[in-house]
Amino acid sequence: MDATLYKSVLTRRSLKYNYYFSTPTAGKPVLLFVHGFPSTSYNWRYQVTFFKDQGYGLIVPDMLGYGGTDKPADPANYILSLIAQDLLDILDAEKIEKSIAIGHDWGSGVVSRLANYYPDRFVAFAFLALGYYPPSSMKFADSYTQTFEIAGRDLFGYRYFFAEEGAPELIEKNIDSFYSLILADDPKLWMTHLAPSGACKAWVKGNMKTKYVSYLPENEIEKQKNELLKGGLTGPVNYYKTNVFDLDLEDLKAIAPENLMIHKPVFLGTALQDYVSLAPLQKAVAAQSVKGPLTIKEFDTGHWIIWEEKDKMNEELLAWIQGLTF
Repeated sequence: MDATLYKSVLTRRSLKYNYYFSTPTAGKPVLLFVHGFPSTSYNWRYQVTFFKDQGYGLIVPDMLGYGGTDKPADPANYILSLIAQDLLDILDAEKIEKSIAIGHDWGSGVVSRLANYYPDRFVAFAFLALGYYPPSSMKFADSYTQTFEIAGRDLFGYRYFFAEEGAPELIEKNIDSFYSLILADDPKLWMTHLAPSGACKAWVKGNMKTKYVSYLPENEIEKQKNELLKGGLTGPVNYYKTNVFDLDLEDLKAIAPENLMIHKPVFLGTALQDYVSLAPLQKAVAAQSVKGPLTIKEFDTGHWIIWEEKDKMNEELLAWIQGLTF
């Protein structure tokens, strides 16, 4: 990604955001790409190249806690409604009245809050791997138990580890171990060594390693890993602390009842080999919560569909965007 196209803005919370910006050609909308954990704007490089060549405008931020964006230590700064507000500040700085928001992983959580709090600022919403993340008054411990019962196994045990004191330091110390699990060539390892409670911590503490995915070149994996390590893990794990410690429950009460559902067009890209963000669960939530036109596309990949099937993903997103009314 062209370093000369990066800009920065100070949000109304006095937080500096670093973001990639490319202007659209006449008649084309702006796409807002929102990355998740543990990533930076660089994660979207294949989408940036593709959609820039198609003439679309692009805003691709380093999310709070990552890359060139500020990294406050207090987890309360990472409540998703506040981060959604930060992204509105970026759009306002660029005088973008309406855009299309596209999220992956935790980015889907942020896009969900954009849909809840600022639906009129967006033409449509896309969710990749992780689908729409509806607001809930349920405490994390109860949600954890409920999801366990629905899935028949533990899906979110790793979140407790990420929220522990000392987790960032342990991950940084054994970053090769951690990153090899995140980008494991065998996606089923997430069933045994990421999702179950205590399993991810045991993997990282034991400095275990596995083969990296084959669809990314080694130099790109190293760049991603080094960018993550350079910024540290304290900021990134704060997203999990807000979740595990229920820091956003009061905030969610401010969502207007009519905005609990999405009434705009939605694209959901599910990953059939994602053993945490289970495709059937993502589709079920979308069917229940999306009242506007819903497009669902399945990808026979693990969690990282934006890389593993980047060409198919880009083409499916493009076809969906071209079918929208602006």
